[in-house]
Amino acid sequence: MNSKSQAAQMGAVDSGKSSLLHDVDVPVLLMSGGAVLLFAILALLDIELMTQWVNAAFAWSTKVFGAYWQVLLLLTFVIGLFLAMGRTGRVRLGALAAPEMPTYTWVSIIMCTLLAGGGVFWAAAEPMAHFLSPPPLYGGETGTPQAAYNALAQSFMHWGFLAWAILGTLSGIVLMHLHYEKGLPLKPRTLLYPVFGERVMTGWFGALIDACCVLAVVAGTIGPIGFLGLQVSFGLEKLFGITNDYGTQLIIIGALVATYTISAVSGVTRGIKILSQLNVVLAVALMLFILLFGPTAFIFDAYVQSMGIYLDKFIPMATFRADPAWLDWWTVFFWGWFLGYGPLMAMFVARISRGRTIRELVTMIAIAAPVITCFWFTIVGGSGLAFELSNPGSVSEAFAGFNLPGALLAITAQLPLGYLISVLFLILTIIFVTTTGDSMTYTISMVMTGTDHPRSEIRVFWGVMMGVVAALLISIGSGGISALQSFIVITAVPVSLVLLPALWNAPQIARRMADEQGL
Repeated sequence: MNSKSQAAQMGAVDSGKSSLLHDVDVPVLLMSGGAVLLFAILALLDIELMTQWVNAAFAWSTKVFGAYWQVLLLLTFVIGLFLAMGRTGRVRLGALAAPEMPTYTWVSIIMCTLLAGGGVFWAAAEPMAHFLSPPPLYGGETGTPQAAYNALAQSFMHWGFLAWAILGTLSGIVLMHLHYEKGLPLKPRTLLYPVFGERVMTGWFGALIDACCVLAVVAGTIGPIGFLGLQVSFGLEKLFGITNDYGTQLIIIGALVATYTISAVSGVTRGIKILSQLNVVLAVALMLFILLFGPTAFIFDAYVQSMGIYLDKFIPMATFRADPAWLDWWTVFFWGWFLGYGPLMAMFVARISRGRTIRELVTMIAIAAPVITCFWFTIVGGSGLAFELSNPGSVSEAFAGFNLPGALLAITAQLPLGYLISVLFLILTIIFVTTTGDSMTYTISMVMTGTDHPRSEIRVFWGVMMGVVAALLISIGSGGISALQSFIVITAVPVSLVLLPALWNAPQIARRMADEQGL
């Protein structure tokens, strides 16, 4: 029996089971949902003990897996480039002869979903952090334009080519081939089908793989939801005098959850599409405003200079291991976070990229999107650096204590129409997190069903559950969200092993498809 007929038979069996269980993979639901609820309960009972456990596990994860993660991301990017440049670049994915989704919509959804809300606060804060405390690879001077360029280059490393490549290039190729052409379910375990065969598609092993990947994304999405509640509440107090308390934070999270859940229920071609396009329009408008009325010359100079440093120091930054303590809280931390999102982001990319070629997929995700992201970081963070250079303390004082929204508002307040721009940036952040929430709610629901059109009830359950857990965690202050953000890196350990086989499976699949398509 060939793999396609086996997959069809297995799909029939799965369909029979799912109808009895209301289309839900119960073991995956219990393991992933149960782990998240257990984390929340333990944090509520004793946040200090929970933090100790998480910090110990975090330290072990970064020590043992940090170097492996750095190599994994670097190889993923390099192999993806080779596939895009060769004859395999013309391979068309998803069993369609033409793209299913218009290019503008496709680009909008990718940019908003993968960049997420972190791209606003971190764009303001990370360059400032590296400017005030230079990365060990650069070290030396502070308070100079060169220090500012170095700070931006280090930020580019964390949000550039490598970070984006792991979110759906090689893994997206594998999933699109196995799901749309071989009939296997759209689940994380499918990434391991070329290695383990049908053993991974049924039973506890496959369920455990799916649960680990769902847990990583649920933790990675709850974190920004709770973080947004804390940060927007801070911003509302600064801008409107609204009391920054738990009640305000709950209202913000409630509104956010309602919005992204409705969007997820409406589907990829409606709610998610509309929010993503709105997000792009607002982000572009703010970029143009800052370019016209902000420190324009410095922004362009900094982008060109910092991109040159980034490309020149690309391999040294990607493979830097000389200061593990610094790496744990910067490069390795970000790599763990992005790796945790890897399998489910690949599923989402597969869902919206039918009919695209490998060259289009890799070029958009691993090259174009990072270049745009780096320019965004230069506009927001570069403006902050320009203001700090001309008036020391104008941003750094607000950023003291690693106050991310404080840095953002200190930058926007110094622009023309500063009050209005500050409000628009808060709105932009909310929409960014909403687009992440709706897309991940949709994708988690796909894992639960193995289809790319999961039932609405499942989407509502996961959307509301993530909001409730975020609300529970912020009830104990920022410590709950901080512990969860460290926990995200821990969940990246098993997920990174799920992504590893794509390094050789994606090239094999690409070459085989090139032969089949006569390329």
